[in-house]
Amino acid sequence: MFSQTKALDLLKDGFKTEFATKVFEDERFFELLMDMSVDFVDENIPIVDDEVRHDLALLLCESIKLGNF
Repeated sequence: MFSQTKALDLLKDGFKTEFATKVFEDERFFELLMDMSVDFVDENIPIVDDEVRHDLALLLCESIKLGNF
């Protein structure tokens, strides 16, 4: 069991940067992040102006970073 865990950990370390790049470059990731950030703004920040609401959601999206890669 230990050797399998070690092997999986080595594979994870070897591919994590490539995986993170794939995730960040995938349009679906950005769309999901944007949808979630708009929902967050709607739920937490009372902004009436749609353009300002969208700009804040976009800034929140851009502030997201994936862990250590």
